[in-house]
This record gives sequence, structure tokens and C-alpha cells, in this order.
Amino acid sequence: MIEARGITKNYGTLEVLKGIDLSVREREIVSIVGASGAGKTTLLQIIGTLDRANKGTVSINGRDVSRMSDSKLSDFRNQNIGFVFQFHQLLPEFTAIENIIIPALIGKTSESQAKARAKELLEMLNLSSRANHKPNELSGGEKQRVAVARALINNPAVVLADEPSGSLDTENKMELHQLFFKLRDTLGQTFIIVTHDEKLAGITDRTIHMKDGLITDTPVLNAFAEEA
Repeated sequence: MIEARGITKNYGTLEVLKGIDLSVREREIVSIVGASGAGKTTLLQIIGTLDRANKGTVSINGRDVSRMSDSKLSDFRNQNIGFVFQFHQLLPEFTAIENIIIPALIGKTSESQAKARAKELLEMLNLSSRANHKPNELSGGEKQRVAVARALINNPAVVLADEPSGSLDTENKMELHQLFFKLRDTLGQTFIIVTHDEKLAGITDRTIHMKDGLITDTPVLNAFAEEA
């Protein structure tokens, strides 16, 4: 479903990615781990079309995004990729439901349709009672679940998460980690997660280790090995 081939990335003379090959299957939950500076977030940004590689190609559902113009790439990103960040990045002046529907409105979905979908997601994430609360009225775990709902509003092919539980306490971390698997099971969602959280990495379908801009190994865990 996602194919990255020969990905390199330089910032001036600094070589951040040194030739990355990566495949991710539909409905797979993949974690990427490694020390700070290994290139994890840069790789996630290139897969997510937020940055471009110097060399190499990225395809999502058979479409080569590395060859798209900026305007086409923006539309493709809006419709096919969801993002969850460490610090939720909700707009403080908007309510939870207003934050959730922003990507849908950008994608030209009507406000009524967007709100109907947002309400479905809020119910799924046990947030219906918080729909009209602003971020400063929500707990850390609730904010991050709202961010997950926002990532899902356009039914993306893949959700990319960069340290999604990094700012949460232990209880909320576990709830968020369990949520990813619930969404895979109920919606068929694919996730690529950059994390330092060993517990999260340990329960994902596959853990990819990075060091100095390279993937060092990609062991396949039992759930997917049995399907092969």
C-alpha cells in the first residue's frame, strides 16, 4: 500500500536519510524507533508528503506522490493522509468538533456532512459529551483523541503519528495505544508511528529500527508472519 524506494534527504551537507526502502501493507500498524537524529521524523514527513526527498520515490495506493505538483500533492495529502502529532496542535479558539472538521472543509465537504462524520468519530472515541468543549476544557488524553478524530475525518489511506503518546501520562498512553488497534480492527486503518515508547513499539505489528539515516532491520512479527 505504501512503497518508499531509495529515499535520500540532505539538508545542506548533512545527509539525514541515506537510501531508505520501506513497504507498508494495508491495515498494518508499523512503529519506527531509533535514537534522536536517526531520521525517523524526516522519513515520516517524506512519506506524508510534507517534505520531498532529494532522491527516491514514494507511492501510496499505487500513486507516485514524489512526481506530483505541489497543488496536486496538497489535495492528495488532504484526502489520503491523516496526521497525529505529539502536542495535538488543536486550534484553541475552536471547539472539539470544529477542530475535527477542518480537514473535511478544506477538502470541500459540506459543513453538515463533515459534522455528521465528526459526530460518528466522537461517539466511537467516547467523546460525544465533549464535542462543544474547547481544547483548554479537555484533558490531555481527550485532546489527543480529538486529534485522532481530526486525522480520520477524511477516511485517509494511512495515519502518520509522530510521538503521539509522548506528552501523555501512563493511563492515557495505554488508552491511546489500544485505540490505534481498535481503529485498525473497526475501520481497516493503517498506521505508521514514530515513537520512543518501547511498550507501544512492542505491540505493533512490525517495528522498524533506524540508525544514522538507515533502516537497520525490519523484523516481521507473528501476526503478519502467519498471514504470509
